[in-house]
Amino acid sequence: MAKDYYEILGVDRKASNADIKKAYRKLARKYHPDLNPGDKAAETKFKEIQEAYSVLSNPKKRSQYDQFGFAGDMPPGGQYQRQGYSGTPGFEGFDFSSFGSSPFQDLFENIFGASARGQPQTQIRKGEDLHYTMKVGFFDAVNGVQTRIRLNRMVSCPSCKGKGYTQTGSQQVCPVCKGSGRTSMQRGFMKFASTCPSCGGTGRSTGTACHACHGNGAVQKSELISIRIPAGVNTGSKVRIQGKGNDGRNGGPPGDLFITIEVDSHPLFKREGAHIYIKVPITVPEATLGSKIEVPTLYGKTKIKIPPGTRSGQKFRIRGKGVPLTGRPVKGDQFVEVTIVPPPFEDERIRELMRELDKVSPQNPRKNLDA
Repeated sequence: MAKDYYEILGVDRKASNADIKKAYRKLARKYHPDLNPGDKAAETKFKEIQEAYSVLSNPKKRSQYDQFGFAGDMPPGGQYQRQGYSGTPGFEGFDFSSFGSSPFQDLFENIFGASARGQPQTQIRKGEDLHYTMKVGFFDAVNGVQTRIRLNRMVSCPSCKGKGYTQTGSQQVCPVCKGSGRTSMQRGFMKFASTCPSCGGTGRSTGTACHACHGNGAVQKSELISIRIPAGVNTGSKVRIQGKGNDGRNGGPPGDLFITIEVDSHPLFKREGAHIYIKVPITVPEATLGSKIEVPTLYGKTKIKIPPGTRSGQKFRIRGKGVPLTGRPVKGDQFVEVTIVPPPFEDERIRELMRELDKVSPQNPRKNLDA
C-alpha cells in the first residue's frame, strides 16, 4: 500500500516547497534518533519523514508521485533507496557527506553545526551540553541540599588556545584532518562528515599538531563543582548548571550541565508529586469511640482527630505537610490512611469481652454481599 507522504509531513497536497521544508524540519527535529535514544517508534517515524521529504522536495519526483502514487524505483508500499540509505533499522554506515547538496544538509547543519557544503567552519559555536544522573536522598529532595560532584568536561586546550596546532613559518599538512580537508563526527549510530574546522577544508595549515591535545583543540579536565539541588525536586527533575558543559569552538560560549535527579524511596512515606501518603494503624476502641492520635510527618510529629465510627482505609488530610513546590512558597498535603488493628487474641479477658460484644452488637457487615 502506497504511503501518503503529504499526511506523513502534515501538509496539504497544494503546499508550497517552503511549507514542505518547514514541516520537514519541525518533524525531523522532534523525531531525530539522537533526541529520542532507544525509542524505536521515533526512529521509524524519522525514516518515514526523510522518505516523504526526499520525494516531495524534488519537483520531478513529486510530480510522478502525484500522478502514480510512487516515485522512481519505489513501488507502492516499498522502501526508498538513496545513496547509502537502505531503509534498514540502525542507519548502519550512514554517511551524510554522500548527499552533497541534498535537502538533508540544512537540517543537520542547524542541529549539529556541521557544514555539508565544504565551507570553512570558522563560525563561533556553543559547546556541547553535558548530562549527569544523580541519586538524591528522600529528605534531601524534600528540603534541598548543597553538594559537590566530580565532573569531566572538555575545555579549550591551553597550549594551542583551541586551534589544535602550534604556529610555524611554513605550510604543512593539516594535523587535524591529515590533509583530507574533511573530518568525521559520530553521533550515536550516525556518522557525519564535515569541513575540517582547523584548515577550513584546504588540507594545509601553517602549524604542527599540538602536543597537549594531539590536534583536537580540546583536552579533558576534571573538576569538583558545587551544586545546589532545590527543595521539592522529584525523580526525573532536571537541574541546569550554566556554563559547565564542554567549551565552545572558536571562542564560543560553553555548554551547560544538566543533572537528572533520581530520588530514593522511604520506608514510611510514599510521595506522589507534592503530596505525601502514609498508613497508620489504630485500635478498635480508637476507631469505635474516636480519639486523637500522633502521626509522623516530614516535619515532625503532629496530632490528628479520629472521629467515632472510623473505618479501616479511611483517609485524613493534613494540609501543608507535603513537599514544597519547586521555586514556590507552597507545599502539598499529607494524607493519612488508617488501618484498624484487632486486639491481641491470646488474652482470655479480651476474648471474653469480644464474645460479649458480639452478643450486644449482632451486626452483619456482609449483608450487602448476598446475591
